[in-house]
Amino acid sequence: MYTVRVEAGFSAAHYLTEYHGKCERLHGHNYRLRAFARGDVLDKAGMLVDFGVLKGCLRAVAEGLDHSNLNELAELENSPSAERIARYIFDEMLRIEPSLPLCAVEVFETDTSMARYEP
Repeated sequence: MYTVRVEAGFSAAHYLTEYHGKCERLHGHNYRLRAFARGDVLDKAGMLVDFGVLKGCLRAVAEGLDHSNLNELAELENSPSAERIARYIFDEMLRIEPSLPLCAVEVFETDTSMARYEP
């Protein structure tokens, strides 16, 4: 089994509507993203997936989120937690390129706090 990973990032604001504490107030993060693809079949060039294709999909989704208020996205408006952002990014990447062997997305809010979505 082969696994490849690419990274990207974006900056955005959000607040957690169902959380009681300081994160219920508007605040921002410099999010770091990791997208993972997995499979056991390589193409003629010996690659599972072209890094450029995988990175391009991740960057396209990140660019759409950059410098935004995540609560304004219909899919995230009721509490854009790192977990829900990871699922959103995963789904959007597959919407852009349905044939990706995508297996997981990680969203880091800080260097030490992250959420991972894998179906």
